[in-house]
Amino acid sequence: MTWNWQLKDWPEFLYSKEDFAEYENEFLQQSGVILGSLKHIPADDQELLKIDLIGDEAYKTSEIEGELLNRDSLQSSIRKQFGLQTDHRKIPPAEHGIAEMLVDLYKNFQAPLHHDILFNWHKMIMNGRRDVQKIGAYRTHSDPMQVVSGSMDRPTVHFEAPPSDDIPTEMDRFIDWFNSTGPGEASELPALLRSGMAHLYFESIHPFEDGNGRIGRAISEKALSQKLRRPTLIAISSAIEADRKSYYGALHKASKSLEITEWLHYFCSMILDAQKRTQRTIDFIIEKGKFYQRFASQLNDRQAKAIARIFREGISGFQGGLSASNYIRITGATRATATRDLQHLVEMGACVKTGELRYTRYYLNVD
Repeated sequence: MTWNWQLKDWPEFLYSKEDFAEYENEFLQQSGVILGSLKHIPADDQELLKIDLIGDEAYKTSEIEGELLNRDSLQSSIRKQFGLQTDHRKIPPAEHGIAEMLVDLYKNFQAPLHHDILFNWHKMIMNGRRDVQKIGAYRTHSDPMQVVSGSMDRPTVHFEAPPSDDIPTEMDRFIDWFNSTGPGEASELPALLRSGMAHLYFESIHPFEDGNGRIGRAISEKALSQKLRRPTLIAISSAIEADRKSYYGALHKASKSLEITEWLHYFCSMILDAQKRTQRTIDFIIEKGKFYQRFASQLNDRQAKAIARIFREGISGFQGGLSASNYIRITGATRATATRDLQHLVEMGACVKTGELRYTRYYLNVD
């Protein structure tokens, strides 16, 4: 198998800019819509939205790599790094590390890319790891760097990266390319193309022992933020995780050729989907504010506690709706009290009831 970095003209990727003008226009237009929507959210809620979006990105970028983290710990860590009040819980190393990296990306997206930035990000996401030899440095091992699946005796090699000895030169060239193609530079590239190429280029080099996927996605977001001159806060990892198979399939196919048109089509479509996910989250926050404006003064403490718990689940809410049993478990109410509380929520218009008897479920009355 011949990989892209082994080809004669590496890393001269082939594609047609004209094929992607429509994607670029839609990205910039939707970015303006998102910015406009944010203006309808109070400052305090904008802070919560920022924490929610960064926390979700931290959770999903880790989930793509098969690592399931604690959402509450992620949010607590993010709040602490922004200087906000926290619940003073002890944060596990993995949660602290990925949160720290994404907050650093948020605060310093305008800075030119540099080896030290990548090394610091790697230290952050490897926080607490004892199975990685080189932390905060590029790999140096002599064994081939391969992405494999399957059994130990019959592995399937999905990709093999350049040998470790070549990494310093490859990364010098990658960083020079990234910085020279940014906004205002002589070789400036459109935002989506630069972001998609940067991700594929970085993943093809695979410079670290572990953590390349998380850092590669952060680089993509950095490219987009630099174009917009503000943090994107778009749900890149959520969009990827929703169809992880397509993501890995597109990466694998693109790793065998310098012709990357198909990869860029995939990447641009994925980013536009990520924007839509972010817009839905913003719309949800706006509807949440409207909900509390209408009903907050009518809720008793039990109802307020249950509704706050539902809102914590985000756009999807409680899977399958809120049952009386769930309400009792959340509030500690008796069954009779739970029945009265839930009926009252329906009567005031805060909830919609579906089903009957043990199939009865309640949903918040929000768009």
